[in-house]
Amino acid sequence: QVQLVESGGGLVQAGGSLGLSCAASGSFFRINTMGWYRQAPGKQRELVAVNTSGGSTNYADSVKGRFTISRDNAKSTVYLQMNSAKPEDTAVYYCVGDFQILPTGSPRRYWGQGTQVTVSS
Repeated sequence: QVQLVESGGGLVQAGGSLGLSCAASGSFFRINTMGWYRQAPGKQRELVAVNTSGGSTNYADSVKGRFTISRDNAKSTVYLQMNSAKPEDTAVYYCVGDFQILPTGSPRRYWGQGTQVTVSS
């Protein structure tokens, strides 16, 4: 079993900054892609940013230039730094990871429980 625990959500004013983190623990021997999705009320869950094990990154157009994803492989942790926040960034943010789990090495995706981010105008 694998757990993803998010932290850092909360309330921020428009134009402000907020950082999220997500730590993975459990029975795995490799993490491939880690990233963040978000879901606003009445909308589908959407990709925000991902970071592959090789270090490449991909961002949604709506957050390019404002958000930065990073990763600490030694800590099995992924981060999302949100700058120049906008009210439309308000959503529940979910951490996601693609793992190779023990003992078989089978690939499996796990999700965090979600953390609320609210950007006030």
